[in-house]
Amino acid sequence: MKKIAVLGLGKVGTLAGELLSLSDFEVTGIDQVQREGLPFQSKALDVSDPDALKAELEGQVAVLSCLPYFLNTEVAKIAHALGLHYFDLTEDVPTTKAIIELAQTSRGLMAPQCGLAPGFVGIVGADLIHQLDDCRSCKMRVGALPQNPTGLMGYSFNWSPAGVVNEYLNDCEVLENGEIKWVSPMEWIEKIVIDGIELEAFTTSGGLGTMCETYYGKVPNIDYKTMRYPGHVELMNFFFHELLMRDRKEEAGEILVNAKPPVEDDIVYVHVAAEGKLQRKEFVKGYKPIEIAGKQRTAIAWTTASSVVAIIEMVRAGTLQQSGFLKQEDVPLDAFLATENGVRYAR
Repeated sequence: MKKIAVLGLGKVGTLAGELLSLSDFEVTGIDQVQREGLPFQSKALDVSDPDALKAELEGQVAVLSCLPYFLNTEVAKIAHALGLHYFDLTEDVPTTKAIIELAQTSRGLMAPQCGLAPGFVGIVGADLIHQLDDCRSCKMRVGALPQNPTGLMGYSFNWSPAGVVNEYLNDCEVLENGEIKWVSPMEWIEKIVIDGIELEAFTTSGGLGTMCETYYGKVPNIDYKTMRYPGHVELMNFFFHELLMRDRKEEAGEILVNAKPPVEDDIVYVHVAAEGKLQRKEFVKGYKPIEIAGKQRTAIAWTTASSVVAIIEMVRAGTLQQSGFLKQEDVPLDAFLATENGVRYAR
């Protein structure tokens, strides 16, 4: 496994391409526009044109999609037809279900949801669950936030606005009292304190990946929530539901990112807890920007890119399966943290 195409050269896609190059992969970056000054080959291509994309991917061994979620199903179909390994970062549930269907007949590995949440958080959650003889709950919380918030919203859009809008509006799968249920997003609000910083957590879509199905009948309560600074969720409910911006998703994303553009000094909080009857296991971290290859990288960029590249490393090494569908909860945490890119999460 040597040649890999990276689709979508935003901050995360570009960093993923750099990390793959540093890990001795032969990378071809593909984006709508030509990107200059990259340490790997790049090409301009209309990635929404399936025929052009298929022709470009012939000769590759794997493809990593860092594109908006609504383009991933078509990319996965092309990878399936060509027998390539497929990786993405999607939080979109319908996209993942389509990829699960493709994986039933795939020659390569189909591995969506390889980012931060879903992705790394599920690897951690599964590890904590397995440390308990009788786990009754696993609660996973992730927040990508500005270190120095301003305004009532206390937020900046360092992640794709389309992805954020999608997870704020789609129903959320949970395990509650042994039953798989779908609950509304931006609900079940709770208070969390990490290193003295007060946060609020609330339901959002897609963060659990396939964990409800995997642990059905084994762990009665599993849920995922996004963390923000206090007051955020009330404002977002007002924006989407009282102002009816839920019916104008594309415009909603444009308004939000214009009002709260990305910042360089961000922080990613990860709070995962699993409980048994007499024991509680926790994984709590706050990840800040770090220097990689001589450049300062935002926390959300490096935590997302490092996760998927660590998975790709493990596939190349034969540590993970080589075909079918990869569940993030089947990735051993110790082996993940031992990779060249996964080790960053342990520091």
